Amino acid sequence: MDDSNGIEKPGKIIALHLNYPSRIAQRGRTPEQPSYFLKPATSVAASGSPIERPAGTELLAFEGEIALVIGTGGRHLSPEAGWDAVAGITAANDFGVYDLRWADKGSNLRSKGGDGFTPLGPVVITAAGLDPAALRVRTWVNGELVQDDTTADLVFPFGRLVADLSQLLTLEAGDVILTGTPAGSSVVVPGDTVEVEVDAPSAPGAPTTGRLVTPVVEGATPLAEYGARPKLDDIQRAEAWGSREAAGLPAPFVLDDALRADLASVGTATLSSQLRKRGYDAVSIDGVRTNQPGAHLVGTARTLRFVPFRPDLFASHGGGFNAQKRAFDTLDAGDVLVIDARGETGTGTVGDILAARAQQRGAAGIVTDGGIRDYATVAALGIPSFSAGPHPAVLGRRHVQWETDVTVACGGATGQPGDVIVGDDDGVLVIPPALVREVVADALEQEREERFIAEQVAAGASVDGLYPMNAEWKARYATWHE
Repeated sequence: MDDSNGIEKPGKIIALHLNYPSRIAQRGRTPEQPSYFLKPATSVAASGSPIERPAGTELLAFEGEIALVIGTGGRHLSPEAGWDAVAGITAANDFGVYDLRWADKGSNLRSKGGDGFTPLGPVVITAAGLDPAALRVRTWVNGELVQDDTTADLVFPFGRLVADLSQLLTLEAGDVILTGTPAGSSVVVPGDTVEVEVDAPSAPGAPTTGRLVTPVVEGATPLAEYGARPKLDDIQRAEAWGSREAAGLPAPFVLDDALRADLASVGTATLSSQLRKRGYDAVSIDGVRTNQPGAHLVGTARTLRFVPFRPDLFASHGGGFNAQKRAFDTLDAGDVLVIDARGETGTGTVGDILAARAQQRGAAGIVTDGGIRDYATVAALGIPSFSAGPHPAVLGRRHVQWETDVTVACGGATGQPGDVIVGDDDGVLVIPPALVREVVADALEQEREERFIAEQVAAGASVDGLYPMNAEWKARYATWHE
């Protein structure tokens, strides 16, 4: 291969989602197997060619990558032979518009397939003699180094990627495989210039692709109404910028030990009154009771949803490592599993084995608006559980295990993953995370006031003017509180 000629337009461009440990740590999910998407050949651009940020969009993000250029190609290659099928490597920039991710359903066609969204070059380095685990990729934005990583610790080595793809696709000479981006990918705006360089610093002569230069310009033509229009949320902003902090978003809610202790110290009756003052009347999970009187439940919601029983659906979803088993097996310390059983009390939704698994994983509790099997045994485990009561029947009598970590309806209340769940002998509440700190602060103050009032009533005071307190009693309370 002539290193000076760059790369011609490929027949196929196949891009990998995640590969570098630094990027995987940012995303918070580790793939078990490589996953891919296709980019059109018309997205290829040469070094120096500008990329247009589509008019009306906000989040154009760069991803500096190593591109593999296939030489011999073929089918059914082994991982050991995969690297031998690579003729050369070059620099790539896998640009994407996060404003359009919602419309692609994972295909990335509109968000990453636009004209000029795959700059390649400027030089292709011959792969023969290079160590694929000793390559480096670096990216600069306006001259500042923002990505710097090597291929030493890739989750999916290059030979494996080539072999995996060749199981089902015929790889042809000139095809390009984009191999993932390291941490540091972020948003660029018109006027910025992005440069990507790939090299082999420890190889003889330290061959390099040179810098792949892409100026960013503003597009002039807005997206029309007959297609997907830009749409954003905080998730897309955080992923485009690389973190919530970089995107200027507030830090995610954390139910820390201090807040957990405050919630455990106040009753659900007090919390309920504070929520009602803020317009939240439908946040109690009705029809459930504790199987451990005196226990106090505080945790962060994870969810499990059942649908009504149907033989074919139970056959396809009820066996193996189904949604119910996955839900219990992936609980973390402090989680509360909230089960949407549609208020169906004529069967059990959890038994002693799954409850024991939840306890072993450190879960804070279980809430279901259905029944519990092995009721006494579950109660004896010590993990707080709330349900519509005991029932001996197995799950398949009325339910199909359907999905996890989605918005659910439990006992008339809407619950989402991440909501705060608080329960005691009076019942269970769902508290939106954004309200927790102010609600618990006011609840603590309310309970202090009510302790004072209770003391005065016990001493013989009339409730007239005391409950609620008039100005005179408020003054006495202030002195008492000091």
